[in-house]
Amino acid sequence: MSTPTTVQAEAASEDPEYAANLRRATLASSVGSALEYFDFALYGLSTALIFNVLFFPQDDPAMATVAAFATYGVGFLARPFGGLFFGTLGDRLGRKWVLVITILLMGGASTAIGLLPTYAAIGIWAPILLVTMRLLQGFGAGAEQAGATVLMAEYAPVRRRGFFSALPFIGIQAGTLLAAVVFSLITLLPEDALLSWGWRVPFLASFVLILVAMFIRMRLRETPTFIELEKHEQIAEHPIREIFTRGLPGVIVGIGLRMAENGGSYMFNTLALAFFVSIVGQEADRSLLTWGVTIGSLIGIFSVPLTGALSDRFGRRTVYRFGAVFMLLYAFPAWWLLSLGNYVISIAVIGVGIGIAVNSMLGPQCAMLPELFGNRHRYLGVAMARELSAVLAGGLAGVLGAYLIAVTGGNWLVLALYMATLAVITTASTFLVPETLRRDLTRLDDAVKVSRDEVGDDVSATTVTIRTVEW
Repeated sequence: MSTPTTVQAEAASEDPEYAANLRRATLASSVGSALEYFDFALYGLSTALIFNVLFFPQDDPAMATVAAFATYGVGFLARPFGGLFFGTLGDRLGRKWVLVITILLMGGASTAIGLLPTYAAIGIWAPILLVTMRLLQGFGAGAEQAGATVLMAEYAPVRRRGFFSALPFIGIQAGTLLAAVVFSLITLLPEDALLSWGWRVPFLASFVLILVAMFIRMRLRETPTFIELEKHEQIAEHPIREIFTRGLPGVIVGIGLRMAENGGSYMFNTLALAFFVSIVGQEADRSLLTWGVTIGSLIGIFSVPLTGALSDRFGRRTVYRFGAVFMLLYAFPAWWLLSLGNYVISIAVIGVGIGIAVNSMLGPQCAMLPELFGNRHRYLGVAMARELSAVLAGGLAGVLGAYLIAVTGGNWLVLALYMATLAVITTASTFLVPETLRRDLTRLDDAVKVSRDEVGDDVSATTVTIRTVEW
């Protein structure tokens, strides 16, 4: 039996105005995702090769690298606070204006990094300023990706929500790909030119993406589900209180789901490069190895929407679980192959790790996280799940991984065990969440607080029977 909300959603999908808003929302989310991951991937690539040299004393190069990765991790520490602050605004004021603010803050901080003086010029103030910009960057990014996720899930047609929600995340692949290509090009410069001005160019270029994103987002309309909240005067006055009382189970499960996807992403994007250099030595061709990230991003342009679409057919959990198990099985051969110090093999390992292992989870995640939370605190719930996991998985991966490389002399087995642990946590988490396929996003209750039959565990069903849950 079709629910009224489902019928309305299907009818709305035939409306030309709805189709235009859907295209605009997809573009707005994609450009923001591209900017965020361009900045973060660029920062990560620069961390192991440039920032450790320019912004920290060189008495102990290994510890300088650890310190550089610590500044990388600082950005992740700021993200939950940004998610908490902007997520609250997103649930009270709407999705659109928060996304305008976050793109300005995040992009502005990234551009400012390109203007910073180095340690040789101002001493200890250089890393302090770098950390400050990284904190601002992380604070803005804390709600940017959550906002894009919620925006698209709330705009997307119900039966193709997995596919449409995944489309903006092509921006993630595009941003990562662009960062890898740009970084590969600038590392072709003579070392003195690279370290003096070359590394600044891509950070300053972030300003162009800011202008494009702002133009698109200012023309965006509010999402249909938030309009429903306003119409029925159901907007939460205290979203933070709700998320830490009613929404906490969803946040915890969401963190678990993200551990392998987020941690694995940053391990393959940044830590693998530092590990390879520790094996081969400082004479390693850094620009060549970044092609692994490039290949992984190219694969992701196809694998993210594909796995999102597959989750519309087979269910979010099934596809997500496949990605987590794949990473679990891939971790040990991947890091052993990286330890061989062979360029071709290492490029292939990183490409498959990012393109398939990581992105097989990212595809279904795009719709699954918004479906976990009720309409009143969805933005905040998704932001908290994403950003707390980013600290525990992504931020810790760089610092802990760099430390493990330093103290173990580049022991691949330790890093493989670390990645496998993240994969086990995510695999287990897929058994703790009910199937959310085709869930009505105007509902006020969270998916993890209702029974299995209420949220459509039968993925072959064409409709979902909705019942009201009394608190």
